[in-house]
Amino acid sequence: MTGLIAYSVMILGLVAMLRRPNFRMRLPDAMTKRWRRLACVGAAGVMIRISLAAALTFCTGTMATAAADLYRAQAIVTGQGEANRIIGFAACLEDVLIKVSGAQKLGGDRRLATYKSNARDFVRAFSYHDQMSGTPTRDEQGTRDRPYDLIVDFDEKKIDAILKALGLKPWLSHRPVLGVFVEMQQGPRKYIVTADSDQSAIQRESLLAAAAKRGMTIVLPGVAALAKSGINGAELGSMSSSTLASVAAEQGGEIALVGRLVWIDRELGWATQWQMDRQGRSHRWQVRRITFDEAFRRGIGGAAEVLSQQR
Repeated sequence: MTGLIAYSVMILGLVAMLRRPNFRMRLPDAMTKRWRRLACVGAAGVMIRISLAAALTFCTGTMATAAADLYRAQAIVTGQGEANRIIGFAACLEDVLIKVSGAQKLGGDRRLATYKSNARDFVRAFSYHDQMSGTPTRDEQGTRDRPYDLIVDFDEKKIDAILKALGLKPWLSHRPVLGVFVEMQQGPRKYIVTADSDQSAIQRESLLAAAAKRGMTIVLPGVAALAKSGINGAELGSMSSSTLASVAAEQGGEIALVGRLVWIDRELGWATQWQMDRQGRSHRWQVRRITFDEAFRRGIGGAAEVLSQQR
């Protein structure tokens, strides 16, 4: 799809150039006119293909990609040596088991120790992405100490078998889109993480990464949507679930998840509270002394755990 779009940009650029009244090409006039006609036809064909491809992606690609991604995880490793790769496999295995089942409680579960020590046996394929791609090596270390994203695809049947042994099962049914509302407070500074504010760009990226890690899709409110609904940080915790659900729905969310993070200096970490109303029940959980990256994983992971149990 990306290649098709790039090709279309090239074709449309050619069309624009050929249609200029003052364009001159070192060809007979008849041939130049023929080139113009062919370019226009080609552009039309490409745009039709893009429309069809986009429609197919919207209708079928999202679900297919989501299902495949459930059995994929990634970890940051140093170099491409086997020793660090084995460590990465173990970390990815735990993430995939949580991701596929929705059971956040598996994090740190002692029962996973044996499986993690043999994690390579469950791997179907793996690849690396150089985080410093484009940056030349400058010393004798070469690529040995460069940071890489280790991307691991696990065997679906083997992962399902592990979950069965643990008394769990894959969560392969529809996963609701979470409309996430997060208030951050650090000293006098308060703000809500939005989809389009520069102030919360880092937290936004972290939330999206946490959602991908837990196999969930999230949407964030825009600044205009919050202003329209009269929502600010001070009022977020007291807003009714129906009001937040309505705002979330405007962004494509199906369920509202509300989080509040407060920085505690003496603990050198964030105190977090999360709430989600589902099927007439209010679910709440909290955790302290963690980074906001971990807080977001706990928040979205907690929502996934609730929803996976209610499927």
